[in-house]
Amino acid sequence: MTYTVLAAVGVVVALVLDRWVVRTRLTTTRDWWLSYAIIVFFQLLTNGWLTGRGIVQYDPDAILGSDRIVLVGDGRLLYAPVEDLAFGFALVLATCVAWTWYGPRSVDERDDLGEVDA
Repeated sequence: MTYTVLAAVGVVVALVLDRWVVRTRLTTTRDWWLSYAIIVFFQLLTNGWLTGRGIVQYDPDAILGSDRIVLVGDGRLLYAPVEDLAFGFALVLATCVAWTWYGPRSVDERDDLGEVDA
């Protein structure tokens, strides 16, 4: 599988978890999108620095663009492949879904399920 396919599958899986499986529905909230805007800014900054300097390189057969490192275009945004944005979105969303779902559960509830050792 290519990085493009894996990134797309990751986005779909994360959205399905958020909307229908765990039903946290984070992506329907303004807070999620404001938080994600901050995260994506720093993701682009970091990815751009790493890929623009050639520290991280991608196989051109696994991404949408070529192996040319350009600021914008040829399947890249701020030097990084666009797949990095999709993959990053999926990772952040899946992590926040897990955090939101598991976080509110009290110690008493986990104890009732036999998950906490006294």
